Amino acid sequence: MKEVYIISAVRTPIGSFGGSLASIPATQLGSIAVKGAIQKAGIDPKQIQELYIGNVISAGLKQAPATQVAVGAGLGYEIPCTLVNKVCASGMKAVMLGAQSIMLGVNDVIIAGGMESMSNIPYYLLKARYGYKYGNGEVIDGLTYDGLTDVYNHCAMGVCADNTAKEMNITRQDQDNYAINSYRRSAAAWAADKFKDEIVGVEITDRKGNVTVFSEDEEYKNVNFEKIPGLKPVFTKDGTVTAANASTINDGASAMLLVSKEKAKELGLKPIAKILGFGDAAQDPMWFTTAPSLAIPKALKHAGVDKKDVGYYEINEAFSAVAIANNIKLGLDPDRVNVNGGAVALGHPLGASGARIVTTLINVLKQNNSAIGVAGICNGGGGASAMVIEKM
Repeated sequence: MKEVYIISAVRTPIGSFGGSLASIPATQLGSIAVKGAIQKAGIDPKQIQELYIGNVISAGLKQAPATQVAVGAGLGYEIPCTLVNKVCASGMKAVMLGAQSIMLGVNDVIIAGGMESMSNIPYYLLKARYGYKYGNGEVIDGLTYDGLTDVYNHCAMGVCADNTAKEMNITRQDQDNYAINSYRRSAAAWAADKFKDEIVGVEITDRKGNVTVFSEDEEYKNVNFEKIPGLKPVFTKDGTVTAANASTINDGASAMLLVSKEKAKELGLKPIAKILGFGDAAQDPMWFTTAPSLAIPKALKHAGVDKKDVGYYEINEAFSAVAIANNIKLGLDPDRVNVNGGAVALGHPLGASGARIVTTLINVLKQNNSAIGVAGICNGGGGASAMVIEKM
């Protein structure tokens, strides 16, 4: 099989719910990320053969969102485009599908990533099409209904996190301390310009026509450490998951250019990383929280990499309890996981996060002079995806 190189990997800054990016639809955010990846790679857009992009809640995005992304990025109408929905793992799965097509010799140049604008997800009137007949109707929040609810156990995803914390003896203090550390790591990373190589700015036009460039994550600044210990549980009465130790609701996109080894040499492109392997896993939906602990060993086996050779990990912080649980199950050193902060502090735009953590991991390896990294992300329905990369 062909080897797969990552030539460029970028992301937009992550916007808060109803924040700086709220006026921009997911497809436009996707276009900005894709265009940024192309420009950073220095490749002729005509060389790109196919696009895969993750997105979780597509209601209101109009027909063929992936094609909209391609057209918005200047790729035209001739490129085949596919939208991928594997809940929170969508962005990573899009990259995996792109890598597979290169490995099999179907394509040589792929754009892949993920996008989500949780601020723009609409409300639904599920019975409106055929009439309500009589009485009051119900307005359904599409974000909760299609994105944040476990359809099998009929509960919020946070209930699953509470269950994991209870069953694994992860305390409220453990989770709060983890969250505080995530915020501090994110702030320190921004202060040290550790995200600068992965960010592509987003131009925002206000009502008066003034244009500003949004170029920094805003979620990590929205914290009051003194209030964290006093927050009430959000999902269950006696639970330990709070608004502070869970990930937030966000907007953003991420994209990367994948190229075969042969094509990179032909075009004179300089790779920044190599995809060594990947894997998916699934279990009881209530335990989606620990599915990365199954997917990561599968990815390592596929890559032919020994765990002891892994320098750094990015494991998506859907909840602090999720990150802690997977660290425990995999026996990981917390100082080697999410060293620049994670979704609890930076934010979690659903369809984008899988690609975002791979993008961040590439830079973490570079910053710490480490060779091999692993990214893992859980997804609703009991699943997870993981990827092993090597810095080049």
